[in-house]
Amino acid sequence: MTFDTSLSFAQSLDQQDPLQVFQEEFLFPEHQGEKAIYFCGNSLGLQAKGVKAAVDQVLKEWEDQGVESWFKGARPWLKVHERMQAPLAEVVGAMPEEVIVMNTLTVNIHLLLGSFYRPTPNRFKVLMEAGAFPSDQYAVAAQVSKLGFDPQEAIIEVHPREGEELLHTEDIIAAIHEAGDSLALVMLGGINYYTGQFYDLAAITAASHSIGAYAGFDLAHAAGNVPLSLHDWGVDFAVWCSYKYLNGGPGGPSGVFLHNRHGDDPDFPRLAGWWGYQESGRFLMRKEFVPSKGAAGLQISTPQMLAFAPHWVSLEVWQRAGVQRIFEKGRSLTAYLEFLLQQLNARGAALHIITPAEPAARGSQLSIYFERDGKALFDYITENGVICDWREDNLSLSGGGVIRVAPVPLYNTYQEVYRFIDLIRQYLQIENFS
Repeated sequence: MTFDTSLSFAQSLDQQDPLQVFQEEFLFPEHQGEKAIYFCGNSLGLQAKGVKAAVDQVLKEWEDQGVESWFKGARPWLKVHERMQAPLAEVVGAMPEEVIVMNTLTVNIHLLLGSFYRPTPNRFKVLMEAGAFPSDQYAVAAQVSKLGFDPQEAIIEVHPREGEELLHTEDIIAAIHEAGDSLALVMLGGINYYTGQFYDLAAITAASHSIGAYAGFDLAHAAGNVPLSLHDWGVDFAVWCSYKYLNGGPGGPSGVFLHNRHGDDPDFPRLAGWWGYQESGRFLMRKEFVPSKGAAGLQISTPQMLAFAPHWVSLEVWQRAGVQRIFEKGRSLTAYLEFLLQQLNARGAALHIITPAEPAARGSQLSIYFERDGKALFDYITENGVICDWREDNLSLSGGGVIRVAPVPLYNTYQEVYRFIDLIRQYLQIENFS
């Protein structure tokens, strides 16, 4: 699509947008009595309007039926995971039995590391990206230390090349092959939260398997943001949260992908809990653990029904909107945002976008880097009713940082992108596009 810089063009895109109607299904923070422009879905997605009714329904079932709610009613609680498997599998490119919603993100990282990080004296290393989200760093270091290895020796961090912000796929693959048979596991974030770079998970998985290592990914910033094909790529496992692009509520439940070559193996090592027991015998309370097939066998604890309700409401919105249409609009919104930022640069703005320019290497986020003074621009944007995100530079001591902007296709519009750009233009005292 060819973009232009007029407000009327943004308005025409919104008029043609089949997803425009879904903005009305979400609740927005207000700024000075008006709906704020919300570009922070990469941190916490908005609340769908149906959430309160869904939570109230669970409370009503609890009130009316008590424990019998697990087995009675139109939607028995016992089957809660099943109602989310198919729509979530479509979002991440999996078979329904390969996904499960359970626990929270970092808990699931630890659980999956417990299953897949099985070091030997010779094969004990874990490869990560430098600047990974802190929870990933902490969890991997804790698991490595727990099993008697020194994180300084066992964890390999792949850094960007000198003077660059992004990783090259060939450098990640080269690091995998260099580690060779000392490498037990590759554990990367699918999208780097800071730069917005989407890694080539298919190529990384293939390289990992070629030297006998497992491949797992934290998809907190990727699930619901970019098209994924976890099953076809052969990924061993993945984890993600529900509260960013999937709008599952603050601290909401986490999703897990377990490839069926592992999930269908009854001898697959796992930290067992009673809810992962084969459903037909779960309430017989037998001593020996018999896992459910698929990712359901990873479940440990009883599902948190009140926490699950916002997630299934959001997944129902996803189904009505259409997964592919959501991803298509996300690519278009982000490309439009990039176009307008580059138009400001052509007028002297000198804004440095560190997120990849290739649409296949990013999702609905652009990170605008500032060596200095970026926080003042961020504050100006915020004071004028736009909610986005400021992050300090985590790879240097320069005091710089990024404004992370996430135009989410389910509830953001082209006119909102235009308004955001116009605020930057005003702050930088650049002449109007027209």
